[in-house]
Formats: sequence, C-alpha cells, structure tokens
Amino acid sequence: MKVKVIPLSEAIGRYVSDGQSVVLGTGLEGFIPFAAGYEIIRQGKRNLCLIGPISDILFDLLIGAGCVTRVVAAWVGNVSAGLGYNFRRAVEESIPHPLEVENHSNFTIALGLHAGALGIPFVPARTALGTDLQRQNPHLREISCPYTGERLVAVRAITPDVAIVHVQRADREGNCHLWGNLGVTLDAVRASRTVIVTTEEIVSSDVILSDPNRTLIPGIFVTAIAVVPWGAHPSPVVGYYNRDHEFFHDYHEQTRTREQFLDWLKQWVLQPADHEAYLRKLGAHRLNRLRPKRTAPSVPVHFGY
Repeated sequence: MKVKVIPLSEAIGRYVSDGQSVVLGTGLEGFIPFAAGYEIIRQGKRNLCLIGPISDILFDLLIGAGCVTRVVAAWVGNVSAGLGYNFRRAVEESIPHPLEVENHSNFTIALGLHAGALGIPFVPARTALGTDLQRQNPHLREISCPYTGERLVAVRAITPDVAIVHVQRADREGNCHLWGNLGVTLDAVRASRTVIVTTEEIVSSDVILSDPNRTLIPGIFVTAIAVVPWGAHPSPVVGYYNRDHEFFHDYHEQTRTREQFLDWLKQWVLQPADHEAYLRKLGAHRLNRLRPKRTAPSVPVHFGY
C-alpha cells in the first residue's frame, strides 16, 4: 500500500481548501485535533463550515480567528468553563464575521454522519419530534413510516468534504489503532470525502496486525497521516495524556474581549511557528504533569492458530 505520512503543514495545505466543510472533534471531549486546527489558522483558511458534536474551544478559536462562516453543531463553547466568547460575538455582533448556525443535538449529528457513512440520503428517527430543534433545522423533516404510519424525523445525511481525526497510533499506510470513547469518529471518517489523521506515533504494520480488531480506521479510508505527538492537547488522549483543565480555564479568562482573544491567539497559535514550538512553550514540566499516573492495560487476546 501507499505510504501516506506527510508533515501536518503539508496535509492541511494540500487537503483543506477555503469554503470546504470540515468535521472535527468527533471523539467528543477527547481526541480533538487541536494541532491541526492551529495549522488551519496559521495558513489563513477562510469560509469554512465546521461540523461536530461537542467541539470544545477548538471551534471557538477557529471562529475568532476568522476561518469560519458556518457551523453545524450541537454545542459550541468551553466544556471546562461554559461560554465560548468568540462564538457569541460572531452570532450576536458578526465579529469577526457573520456566522450561520445549523442547530443539532449530539444525536442528530451522529445520525446525519451515520447516513453519510451508509451512502443514503437520510435516516429515520424518533428524536427531535415536536421540538424547536426540528422547527429551526430544515434538515430534520417530519415523515410518516411507510409501514406503520408512525410519525418520524428524517435526519438528512451529513457528508463533510474533510474529516480530521486524532488517534493513538497508526502505521505508515494509515491503518489506525484507537481506543477509548470514540464518539462519532468512525461514521465521520466513512462519511467524508477526504480524511486527515494525526497520530501520537507511527508503529510498524506488525503492531497493527497483532490486534486487527483495534484497527477501527483501515488505511483505505485515510488520505494523509501526520505524526503529531500531543496533537490533541489540551484535550485528552486515552493512555497518553489527560485533559489540561488549566489551559481551558485560562482560555476562558483570557478571551472575554476581542482584544484579549487576539493576544491569546498571537501567544499560543501565531507566534509558535509550528507544533514543536507550541510544545516547547508548554514546557516539559507541564506535559509530564498530564501524563497518566496509573497503568490500566486491557487483558490481551490470543490470535493463535
């Protein structure tokens, strides 16, 4: 198979274009590809449509950086502290740009991506019936079941141009091992036209083959893979590092005004030339503090014959 490993800057430059829809944060509170988001900002991408369930502050800072004109999401904010000030400024004051919002629940986002993964135009569901969500979102239409006549909601398929996901390990052909809370990652990968993977480490194909059931993203779905240790910081990656709560709280305190946010953006995204510089700014002491303190291995399985 083709080796798909390229630098993160090249992956973003080659496969993310202005005006595209990009699904991010598919692992809910974990595995959020922050390093890829920072690179999108550094490269000045514009008019993006962001798709995701719980986006945490990644959506908020991409909005504040002027990269986004549309959001398809269940929630945009800061899981540790609540409000996302850039999202609020964009919706209420069109700062830095007007922002269109397609309102979903986590479940309807998941169903939409599932329909996209299956290659069908919608999936029927009982969720959202009679709610404001259904009235606000034209992609949640009431239908009658052709068999029982039951009232249902047709959740329209979501088919992003690009999925960016973070995983624990992968081989050079893009076969990925991941574990923990996967959220909507697998459907997002299958629903998207292009898939960029950032990984904590590259391992040999022998490691991947030793546990084939854990190869939840086969290389056939992957367009490009970039080796980015700590690529999901400040969100957690199971078995590699924990959530950096302090970072999220600092973001909340330091982005209340537009001027404060621009200072934060310069300090943490624009001035570090790349991800390695970002890690140096965080410092070894802080990173070591986030590493797991206890081991909790699963019981090995045996593939002998």
